[in-house]
Parts: sequence; C-alpha cells; structure tokens
Amino acid sequence: MADLKEPPGPTSPPSPPPPTATTTTRALRGASLLILLQILSRALTFIANQILLRFLTASLLGVSTQLEVYYLSVIFFARESLRVAIQRQDTTTLSASLPSSSSSTSTSSESAKDRKDGKSEDGKDAAAAATQAVINLSHLSLLLSLPLSFLFGRVYLSSLSLSTLQSTPYLVPSLYLYGLAAILELLSEPCFAVMQIRFQFGVRAAAESVATFLRCAVTLGIAVWGARTGREMGTLPFAVGQCVYAVGLLAVYLWKGWKLSGREGFSLWPRRLLLSGDEKQQREELEKDKSKVGGGKKQDLFVLGYFYRPTLDLASSLMAQSVVKHILTQGDTFLVSILSTPTAQGVYALANNYGGLLARLVFQPVEESSRSYFSRLLADSTTSPSPSSPSSTSPSSPSPSSPSSKPSSTALHQASTSLTTLLKSYLLLSLPLLVFGPPASSPLLTLIAGRRWTSSSSSATTVPVDSAPATLSLYMYYIPLLALNGILEAFVSSVASEAQVHQQSLFMTAFSLVFAGTGYLTLKVWGMGARGLVVANAVNMACRIGWCWGFVGRWFAERTGAGKTGEKGGKEEEEEREKNDGEGGKEKVRFGVLDVLPKPGAVAAAVVARSVVGRVVGAGQQEVVMGAKEAVWELFKIAGVAVPFVVAVAIAEREFLLSGYRALQGKRQQQKS
Repeated sequence: MADLKEPPGPTSPPSPPPPTATTTTRALRGASLLILLQILSRALTFIANQILLRFLTASLLGVSTQLEVYYLSVIFFARESLRVAIQRQDTTTLSASLPSSSSSTSTSSESAKDRKDGKSEDGKDAAAAATQAVINLSHLSLLLSLPLSFLFGRVYLSSLSLSTLQSTPYLVPSLYLYGLAAILELLSEPCFAVMQIRFQFGVRAAAESVATFLRCAVTLGIAVWGARTGREMGTLPFAVGQCVYAVGLLAVYLWKGWKLSGREGFSLWPRRLLLSGDEKQQREELEKDKSKVGGGKKQDLFVLGYFYRPTLDLASSLMAQSVVKHILTQGDTFLVSILSTPTAQGVYALANNYGGLLARLVFQPVEESSRSYFSRLLADSTTSPSPSSPSSTSPSSPSPSSPSSKPSSTALHQASTSLTTLLKSYLLLSLPLLVFGPPASSPLLTLIAGRRWTSSSSSATTVPVDSAPATLSLYMYYIPLLALNGILEAFVSSVASEAQVHQQSLFMTAFSLVFAGTGYLTLKVWGMGARGLVVANAVNMACRIGWCWGFVGRWFAERTGAGKTGEKGGKEEEEEREKNDGEGGKEKVRFGVLDVLPKPGAVAAAVVARSVVGRVVGAGQQEVVMGAKEAVWELFKIAGVAVPFVVAVAIAEREFLLSGYRALQGKRQQQKS
C-alpha cells in the first residue's frame, strides 16, 4: 500500500450523467437498434425454420425444444442475476471506492491529446477500475456454468424414456454439444457487460447478427445434407448450429472488447482491485448501511479483492428469484414433458415459436433496454454527487430502492410517464392481435408450416385436430399478458430492494404452484392438450402482473409523499423535495390503470371488427384443411377489415399518438442542438 498514489478528493471521481434527455435518448436509440436486430435475426431464423419444418416431425421438434430448455437453463442460472445486479450497480459509489491508479488498471502516461483536452488521468483510472469490477463479476457466470451444465445434463438424461433415446438419433451427443455451447457463450459475458453499461448496443447488434447468420446456415445445411443423403440426423443440426452461434458471438465480442480494453486501460481477465483512502474509515461507513453489507458486519468492500460486495450481495438475493422466475418462464416445457407426449410438446413449441414472435421481436428488446434505462435514471437522480457535498460519493449513500431514498420529482415524473407510455403502447398493439390473430391462425399455418400441421387427420404423419391451429389461436390472447408482465417486471427489477426481491420470490413461488395446479387440471383432468398449457400460462402471468402492478403503484406513492415513508411526514417531505427540485418538483406524478387503458372508442372499434371478421371468415375455419390459395384469400378478407379498424383506433387515440410524436421530435431537436 506504500507505493500507491494518494486517493483523489471527493469530487475527483467522474459522476454519472444526470437523468436528462441524454440518458433517455441513448436508451431509446439502444432499444430501437435491438428491435431492428431482433427483426433481422428473427426474419433469418424464421426463413430457416420454415425449411426445417419440412424435415421435422412433431416429436423431433418436441425433443429439440427440451434440449433448448436445457441450454437456456444453464445460461439463465449462470448469468441472469449477475446481469441485473450489474445494471443496478452504483457507478458513483464504486468509482469513489476505487483507487485513482492501481496495478490492476494502470494505463500509460497521459497522452498529449488528453493533456490538451484537460482530461484527468485519475478520472480515467477510476473509470477503468469501475469497469474492471464489472468484468470480475461477469467471470462468475463462467464458473457457475461448469457445474450447472453437468448437473442439468444428468437430470435431463435421467428424465428421458428409453423409447425417446432409441427413436431420436444423436440425442446424447446433441446434449453434450448444447452444454458446450452454453459454456462458450458465457465466455463472452465480460465483454457483454462492458458494452451494456456503456450503452454500446451496436456491438451487441453486430455480434448477434453474425452469430444468428452462422447458426441458421449451419443448421439448415446439415439438415438438408442429411435429407439428401438419406441420413437420419435427429437433433444434431440444432446442436451444431447452437455451438457455431456461441463461437460467432464470442469472436465478435472478444474482437471489440480487446480493442476497447487496450484503449481504456482495463483487462478482460479478472484482476485484483484495491481500496483507496482509509480502509478502516470506509468499513465504518459501510457498517451504517446494513442493507449493503449484510447486517453491519465488518467486511471488506471487495470479496477476495475481486468482487464488489454490494453488487455481489444483490446478485445473491436475485438468484433465489431467478430460480422461481425460470421455472415459471420455462415451466410450460417442464410441465408438458411430464404430462404429455413428445408430439404434443412439438405442437406447443410450434405455437410458442409463431405466437411469441412479436414478443421476441419487440417486447424483449424494449424490456431489456427499459431495465437499463430505469435503473440508470432513478439511480442517477438519487446518487448524483454534488461538488459542494463531499459525502455524496460515500459508499453509504442510499440506493434508489431503499425506503429512505427520494429520487427527484423530475426523475419520478419521467419514469412514470415512460412506464405509462410503454404500457399503453403495448395495449394498443395488442388490440389488432386480439381481433385478427385467432381467425388468421389457420391460414397462416397453412402457408408457413405446411398442410400437415393444420390437417385434421390423426395419422402418424400429422398433428391432432385440437393442436396447432387451435393452440396458436388461443396463444394470441396470451401475448398481451406477456407484454405487460415483461415491462412491469423490468421496472420492478430496476428499483426493488433486497427485501422486496425476497418478497417477490415468495409470491412467484406461490404463483408457480398455481401454474402447476392449473396445468394438471387442463392437461390431465380436462384433456385440453397443448391448449391447456396456454391457459395455465395465462393464469400464472395474470397473477404476476397483479403483484407487479401493486408494487409499482406503492413504489410511486411512497416517493411522492403519499403517506409517511421516513422520519418526516409525507407532506413535509413533498414540500422539501419541491423546494430542492424547483419547478420540476411541481410536476404531478401519476400511475394508474385508467392512464394505460385504451380509449372507449378504440375498444368499441375492436369489438365491431371482431364481429365483422367472424362473419367474413366464418366459424370453425380453424378445423378446415385449406390449400395455399384458400389461405391467401382468407388473409385478404381479414386485411380488408383490418384497414378501417386501424384508422378508427388512430382517430380514437389521436391525442396519445400526437403526444408521442411530439416527444420524439423534441428529443431529435435536442440531439441536434
């Protein structure tokens, strides 16, 4: 410690940007880029899958879905909680806790350009050290993947029946390849974390685009080659394609990350981090904030000198929730594998792939970007240091999720407005889906998947009548629930304290029992097949939405002076916050059900359009085997009703649409200026 530089003053570490239009613009730009990426990659995957469906049976598709769940389980448990915790990491506190220059993140002497621009070498070193802390934590994902891949693989093999093992070629080698793919993909996690905290979404877009193209090309190539040579390839094309995807992802991330690390002065390998200043004083300050260090015990800020303790503690708390969340997310596959046949699993996988396409193209990228946006917005508004307040960079400053924290009224209003806008936009997008999705299911499947997936025959080469078209039709009613739950849980994960995370885990455990009970009734008692899974998922998702909605409402109420949330009364706290925030404190923060519901005119248009479509298309068309021409004609009639419906909704919601357009125009003008 003798040869270290003196720690910088309390105002030396770079503070994060305030919650202004810059953060919002970068988040919106990132979300737009991710949506475009999803559209392009999913379009490519979609085309490849349509060709693959000609070579697949329903049972083989069901087994490949199980392998994908194994792969996703390893990935999810190894990195999900760490990703969320890293996104919520307080960069101001972390930078203040790190040395201005250390052996782990030291850079070369200050360049002439830096001296000319007046940039501080100490500030660069602190930023590099903060990045190094993120990289160190990300390497834990790789360590977790090794035992997880082995454990889950053994569990999956033991659950397979002898008939499935004998009838599916290359099943065991495919399982090993999926495990290898998970480990290879997690090797890129440190680079991903660096790009994510720096809002460099372009790197992710490039990596996933290259990886997706390679996976589609290899998977399709092996399947076509096997069909032409008369070889039964089984699930091997999917497994090899997933390995190639992981290699492509790793190559692009390493290339970009290596160049950035050389320029910024951090390492992609784990490196030891040292405390700055008086270590004893820092420990005493940390003892005052028991929520960060676990009960006020004397602990170092960095575990083993590598891992930032507050972030690691939060990740540990999120791990229990991740287990329950993954069971709920992939529980449909677990349940159907226990209670149904591989053929039914394949049918549900088909409906899930097509029905969830909108969720993966639009909702998932928006959810990921929103999580980063809300975390940064509300954390920055609470913890942004003031030059005149040395204690503002103290590690013991409250987090935005703690009950005593009070984000500024401007940040609260911005967060409430953004969340309300997203939820209402989702509901408006859901209207045409609910109206035209169910009647369009059968003709769409005829054109996309082929007639044997919509046939009512019960032969060995076809699917039972109550499966693909009917399941996809019912799935359309489930998609709006997916959308609402995704954005609400993204907000909850951005602001919830550790105690609230534990509470959410308990409720999600209860919801998982509700899901299992509903699934047993629909699959075993009522014999609904794959449709029963959709019903069980919808019930579970409605429970999760209800809990998240209540949490969000309480969270805003506690921070807008509705009741006593601290030592002072709510009214006194509100007056003090308005005084500190100036004019921004006068903005009223609102979040309610009526603010997100569509206008009565839009709902009326949906009811009328649904009635007209039912008359035009005709009842019971889902069970009619039609050719390509008949399918196109049915879709054409549905489109004829859709056009006036969209116009009617646009008129009813003109105020909301115009306000959104003005907001986007204002952000573009701010960006240009």
